[in-house]
Amino acid sequence: MARRGYDLVIVGLGSAGLVAADLAAHLGLKVAAVERDRIGGDCLWGGCVPSKALLASARAAHAMRTADRFGLTPVEPLIDTKPVLERIRRIQHDIERSDDNPELLAAKGVDVHFGAARLVGPRTVDVEGVGELHARFVLLCTGSRPAIPEVPGLSEAGYLTSETFWDQERLPESIVTIGGGPVGVELSQACARLGVRTTLLQHGERLLPREEPALADRLGGLLRCEGVEVVTDAHAHGVAVEAGEKVVRATVGEQPREWRAQQIVVGAGRAPNVEGLGLGEQGIEVNDRGVVVDGALRTSVRSVYAAGDLAGRFLFTHTAGYEGGVAVRNMFFPARSKATELVPWCTFTDPELAHVGPTEAEARERFGTRARVWRYDLAESDRARTDDATEGEIRILTVRGKIVGAHLLAPNAGDLIGELTLAIDRGKPLRDLATLVHVYPTRSLAFAELGGQASYELADRFGFLVRSRPWRRGR
Repeated sequence: MARRGYDLVIVGLGSAGLVAADLAAHLGLKVAAVERDRIGGDCLWGGCVPSKALLASARAAHAMRTADRFGLTPVEPLIDTKPVLERIRRIQHDIERSDDNPELLAAKGVDVHFGAARLVGPRTVDVEGVGELHARFVLLCTGSRPAIPEVPGLSEAGYLTSETFWDQERLPESIVTIGGGPVGVELSQACARLGVRTTLLQHGERLLPREEPALADRLGGLLRCEGVEVVTDAHAHGVAVEAGEKVVRATVGEQPREWRAQQIVVGAGRAPNVEGLGLGEQGIEVNDRGVVVDGALRTSVRSVYAAGDLAGRFLFTHTAGYEGGVAVRNMFFPARSKATELVPWCTFTDPELAHVGPTEAEARERFGTRARVWRYDLAESDRARTDDATEGEIRILTVRGKIVGAHLLAPNAGDLIGELTLAIDRGKPLRDLATLVHVYPTRSLAFAELGGQASYELADRFGFLVRSRPWRRGR
């Protein structure tokens, strides 16, 4: 049966689709949303939520094992990973019930349909078992899926991804993780802390290649200290099953090596879900990263927008939600806005590694000698000392005094990066951070300390006599 008269049809109810549906409903628009699987998308069922819950359990086990750092008697935890995984599934279903379910959307006035969707016109979506939905605008946000490397024997041996990892009854006794990006690094640290013998293979010369190299290397060293076998420049060329174990064969440099484990975990990037949407038939441009969009998130067809992983700009839950809102505003508001390129992100290891703006090398390539790096080692932080968490570093990049980037290797770095993101967005100089009162003792005092250094330097350059400095205990 054909259905007509919608202002907006949303295809995909992950982070981008949910935010878009909520905003459009609040604007009083007539909205339909289509989901082929489960509401919540990768974030709830395969990404952020389960991985952070696993990391929390792993952090608790690590704290018990290293309790002597706090003057307590350490104890090796008795770990049964079945209740760990059951806890993760409970959290997922709690979020599904409270936030990500069709009844809530329906209560807001959104018509929710389940089934495969396909564009059959610039303003028409055909939904399997439902019929055609017609609208002024269509928003595509079907997300992405784990990319699987073409390694001979991998499919035959079997493997886990961030989507299937959570279906296990228990964690395996040993794993080889292929891929040293955020997924591979987070899962490797968590598994190692929960007693799984863990090997992490990275194709490139370092883990987390998009991060500040020195901080990524420092994090890699911490993983090695916790028992993860980290192998870089590893080129997997074959997988086999021998005597009940999975064998990964690779060359490291020019040397052949192999690793045996109960299970293989693939964390080698993401691939956009562009198949079956009828994009080519409608003339919508697609490349390797996904659907091509302009700054307003509009595709090559004026009535069709794309957001989130499908648009291939930034593959994060928070950017997907942000882009969903931007797309709806650009469809229905008179003033159009451009989706920002200033996006912070975080790898949620312990310590966390957060990032906003260019790396040091990128800044020097873009700005030349005008780029400057300000460094603060966590060993200088009183809070880091009280928490016995002094392994880490903060780096802030400036150009002519203004902050353009920041990289934090620290506990709760994902929470700290917001202040620096706002400073970059508002074009603030580093010295302004010294004029803000930061709570003592927190790690954010490092920002004031670096801001103070920038202030003193500016004063010295112009011959001012500095008689006082921003407050810090003991100074």
